[in-house]
Order: sequence, then structure tokens, then C-alpha cells
Amino acid sequence: MSDHPPHPLPQQAPPDAQAPSPPLSLPEVIAAADRAITDEDFDAVMAFYTEDATLVVKPGLNATGKEQIRRAMEAIAAHFNHSLVVTQGEMVVVEGGDTALVLAETMLDWTQADGTLASATRHATYVFRRQDDGSWLCAVDNSYGTDLVAPQAMPEAAA
Repeated sequence: MSDHPPHPLPQQAPPDAQAPSPPLSLPEVIAAADRAITDEDFDAVMAFYTEDATLVVKPGLNATGKEQIRRAMEAIAAHFNHSLVVTQGEMVVVEGGDTALVLAETMLDWTQADGTLASATRHATYVFRRQDDGSWLCAVDNSYGTDLVAPQAMPEAAA
């Protein structure tokens, strides 16, 4: 017989109760959003954005707010012949308080109108805000990244 008191049994939740799942990490959030875009599940896509989010549709054209973003996503799907597959490569997350900057290698694959396969790689920048429940929502979705800043021709220096 031991001189130590028995170990208390761990507290268990009732069988029908579920513990809340922890919020997804930013790479997990982005992967889930990519799947929703690929599946053209625009209701699910909208759940990843803040109410006042901005999507860079193309250089010089932004969509702001969920209504505009949804319409833009539908137009993007049509532009890519409803065949767009979005995935991420390397990703760097820089967090500051409840804000995160994500630098990502974004890969796009699609079937062109003539049936040939096409692909593009972009160096995206995304800004996310942490919500009160710990989840992340996208506030700025810029798949063009720094390509929005067109390099300016430098004048030749006088000799």
C-alpha cells in the first residue's frame, strides 16, 4: 500500500459535449480559403473576410466589402473558365498584435478556353486581423503583392 494519496481522476466532459476547437493557424486559414475558392464555394469564401476587406482584383481594380468581393470572385471564376485551382507555396507570417502580414508564394493553375493547361506564380501579400475569438479574417487580399508597384525606369546618370 502506498503512502501517497490516490491521483485524482481527470475531469471529462459529458459524452455529448464537445470542447471548442482551437482557432486555425494562418496557413490553415489560407489553405481552407484556397479550397473554397477552388470549389467555387463563395459562401464559404466570404466567411474568411472582414466586413470591410479589400481584394485586389487586378492592378488598378479593387473590390471592397463582402458584396463586391463576392461578385469579383464570381467574375474571377468565370475568367478562369471555372477551372481555377489556388495553392500556396512558401509562406512567411509576420504578426504584430492582432494584425498579421502574410507573404506567400501563390500558385494558380487553370484550363484555358482552348483546353490547354496554364499556370502562374505570384508573390502575394495578405493582411489578417485576429478576431475576439482568436480566429483570423482577411482584411487585405493582394495576390499581386509588390508587383502592384511597377518598377520605374531610372534615368541615366550624367557622366
